[in-house]
Amino acid sequence: MEGMEHGHMGVMASPSSMMSGSNGMMHHKMMMHMTFFWGTNAEVLFSKWPGSSTGMYYVCLLFVFALAVIVEWLSHCRLIKAGSSDVVCGLAQTFLHTIRVGLAYMVMLAVMSFNVGVFLVAVAGHTVGFLLFGSRVFKKPDPEDEKDSDLPPMSC
Repeated sequence: MEGMEHGHMGVMASPSSMMSGSNGMMHHKMMMHMTFFWGTNAEVLFSKWPGSSTGMYYVCLLFVFALAVIVEWLSHCRLIKAGSSDVVCGLAQTFLHTIRVGLAYMVMLAVMSFNVGVFLVAVAGHTVGFLLFGSRVFKKPDPEDEKDSDLPPMSC
């Protein structure tokens, strides 16, 4: 298979690293996993981040966890006050939706690093976020208000 090394099945070289150099020789600078893997030597969201530092890997996990919790909070929060003008409410809803979708895509891209730790903390972040902000465990239902959130539910 083109781009695959025999000793690293499931690991593919990035397209930019395949043909680098003036004479067209192949140089493998970075490897991109195409299957789930365990390990702290990963590249998540940004080039060379978190790198090979175990401490930075745990910071990365905390970051992905926090992003997932924030996505759930935005999905279930009530920030827009009743009685505001429709235009202001519509612009605020659009802004909140943009932030929520952008953060959700960042979580998705982090999971696409195929690192099992990143996948697990993303799922855990969504779980904790839903438990805190979406479930009935910590939220008392308001009988006067049938609306639970300013934003419609996420749909795929």
